[in-house]
Amino acid sequence: MFLTRFQINPARRGARRLLSSPQVLHAAVRAGFAAPEDHERDGARTLWRLDSPTPTTVHLYIVSPGRPDLTHLVEQAGWPTTETWVTRDYGPLLDGLRPGQEWAFRLTANPSHSGRKTADAKETQRFGYLREEEQVGWLTGRATRLGFTVATQQDGRPNVRLHRRQTYSFKRGLGTVTLTTATYDGVLRVGDADAFRRSLTGGIGHAKAYGCGLLTLAPAG
Repeated sequence: MFLTRFQINPARRGARRLLSSPQVLHAAVRAGFAAPEDHERDGARTLWRLDSPTPTTVHLYIVSPGRPDLTHLVEQAGWPTTETWVTRDYGPLLDGLRPGQEWAFRLTANPSHSGRKTADAKETQRFGYLREEEQVGWLTGRATRLGFTVATQQDGRPNVRLHRRQTYSFKRGLGTVTLTTATYDGVLRVGDADAFRRSLTGGIGHAKAYGCGLLTLAPAG
């Protein structure tokens, strides 16, 4: 597995097009892998996420089974004369995970549930959780089977902060996709290391093709 960071130049026309649609950006990420097995394998898939550490900086993070070639993104939406992309081997971090370790984490996810729109509706559909307490509960409620627990603060509440909470729509073919997303920053404790590795390499929740599900780690404290 590999972890890649690519800096987008938001002033470029190509960048604005990519940033306007997760469908378009997903296709651009997919185009970075010549071999299908480098994009998706059993138990591992390509995940991506946009982060904006400052109002004028946009980073594209990618975790993938194979090493990507993002030359096309540099040409369309990057900094061709100063920046390309940085790819690191993700294996040492995955191999070093142990129960009891604490990590700071970031996750952009699609907190949602399935249900029927009306009592007599035949088909179920997916609804996004909109309230902050629901979105926190969505993560903490499934954390154990994902291989971790969210650490608690001194007041007993989960050590997690939500931002970039939004519901937005974009075109996919002739239809429209509507997504509710939230970005979680917090501290977690590893429980089941194997299950946690699967969460890091396979993603968390739905809408993984559209920039959701990638959980990244940093040293806690």
